[in-house]
Amino acid sequence: TVIRAAILIQNWYRLTMARLEMRRRYSLSIFQSIEYADEQDQLQLSNFFTFMLDHCTHPDSASHIFTSPSVSQMVDEGLSLTEFEKKIDVPDSYYGPRLSFPLTVEDANALLHAFRNEQLLHARYVLQLLSETRRVLKEMPNITHLSTSYSKEITVCGDLHGNLDDLLLIFYKNGLPSEQNRYVFNGDFVDRGKNSMEILIILFAFLLIYPNDLHLNRGNHEDYIMNLRYGFTKEVSKKYKDHGKQILCLLRDVFSWLPLATIIDSKVLILHGGISDTTDLDFLNALERNKLKSLMRPPKSARDRQDQVKEGIPTTRPICCLQILDILWSDPRSQNGCTPNKCRGGGCYFGPDVTAKLFEKYNLKMLIRSHEFKPEGYEISHDGKVITIFSASNYYEEGSNRGAYIKLNPELIPRFVQYRVSKYTRRQNLRERVGTIESSALKSLREKIYAHRAELTSAFAQYDLNGTGKVSVNDWAAAMESVLQLELPWRMLRSQLAQMNSDGEVDFMSCFYDLKMGQPIKEVQPALVETLCRYRKDLEIIFNVIDKDHSGLISLEEFGQTWKLFASHLGIDMYDESLDKLILSIDYNKDGHIDFNEFLEAFHVVHRLEKKAN
Repeated sequence: TVIRAAILIQNWYRLTMARLEMRRRYSLSIFQSIEYADEQDQLQLSNFFTFMLDHCTHPDSASHIFTSPSVSQMVDEGLSLTEFEKKIDVPDSYYGPRLSFPLTVEDANALLHAFRNEQLLHARYVLQLLSETRRVLKEMPNITHLSTSYSKEITVCGDLHGNLDDLLLIFYKNGLPSEQNRYVFNGDFVDRGKNSMEILIILFAFLLIYPNDLHLNRGNHEDYIMNLRYGFTKEVSKKYKDHGKQILCLLRDVFSWLPLATIIDSKVLILHGGISDTTDLDFLNALERNKLKSLMRPPKSARDRQDQVKEGIPTTRPICCLQILDILWSDPRSQNGCTPNKCRGGGCYFGPDVTAKLFEKYNLKMLIRSHEFKPEGYEISHDGKVITIFSASNYYEEGSNRGAYIKLNPELIPRFVQYRVSKYTRRQNLRERVGTIESSALKSLREKIYAHRAELTSAFAQYDLNGTGKVSVNDWAAAMESVLQLELPWRMLRSQLAQMNSDGEVDFMSCFYDLKMGQPIKEVQPALVETLCRYRKDLEIIFNVIDKDHSGLISLEEFGQTWKLFASHLGIDMYDESLDKLILSIDYNKDGHIDFNEFLEAFHVVHRLEKKAN
């Protein structure tokens, strides 16, 4: 009887754990699928910018979108440290760190202490630090070569994405950078998290103190157009209201000077994304990396592209841009070959054969890359030749994943150190942690579903030939995937997203029951509201780029022209009358301008049940 009871308990435990693991995995799949779809949208924006320059009434004047002459001039001239002191006062009331150059370890420790206590570094010191960082980066090659003979081990860290607590924990566990404790940080320092600026300041400070012992590679998020979408631009503007524009413009230049890759002992290649079947390290080492401020930036004007056509120069992305796109955006796959990375919309999927070919050409042993969320903080693929390292713990949600870093010894044998910053999860059991992750993932997915309501309704109708409002589970799943293209286990998710009747049919409109627009604007047709909801992030970026003086205001004429171009580019059929009503309804004080951030905030999805619960 005791043995039978023990077996029953064991079976129950295994079943419970299996169900929790299943819920955890599909929740992480939801997060990752939505993340990649969002990146795909972001990369497609570059096509719109090109389209916009081609179709503006005055295309050359529109090229100011991608430049800011007064600030750019300041950046190009490279103000000296003393000139920053003359131009920007630090008041006596400022109690944060006061930096003097050249920096010392004491300065770095002061920064760490200040940021632990949520203090800001004054804008003058930020600009001085960035100016000095640019000066040092300019002297560095595109591909940095390191040797383990100078130290016992080298530590390699992956994406941090603004999570300061992860960086502080790494330094606590592994020690601060020094001549005896060398680091390589493999890109994506910024965006998503709330402390990107503090991470940059710390890393740049240690770079200035130990330029031969701390090394930085560029990631795909060290790109000012990416920063518009994923939070870093907003973070800087919020923290440094008076000098945010200068800081962002100088950062644009600093990012372009970041090295592209690091090679250790001529055997270990470290770069952010991956490789392709055309990756040429010699070519990458020779190109002018600082010319590419953004991989999503089109030529400056339509006239430039017309001149290129006359001269027989291709107007598509140049080969140097494609090479860098590959190393910053690509992901490994288990299948042989090199195919376009359709999930992200940029870079490629590279197989074991592509890795083997590059290794043979350059006599390499290992590729360390980041760029990709991993639940355990790292993953080994391609028969041990490719390692993914991801250092941002709790990336999607509290408790969603561990972070990790790699220790490489002189024998180039990797040792992995995992961790998780734990603020709340220690008080939660496994079931509660999984429940939190699942709830957050489903919330994001429901918002995605609502933003495609019109297309989904049309897709469901193709299966509902009798107009019953019901379809089979298979047809419901097929319609969901055909519209959203997220490659999710829709049949498994059905119970969380839609209701089923006693006959086993899905009430497809129940997908939208618990969702509605935050502040419906009565004057506008529902189709336009849904479209604005769906493309809210894209429009926010476009309007922020157009907003040359960072006032948050654009004229009604600019708004109307931009929206019509955007709709035309996407093939959206919207009546001018509906747009005119929309424009009139959002000019609240009738001064001919609109606060576009406030306007776009109206077009977000509210979860009815959450609203009631609150």
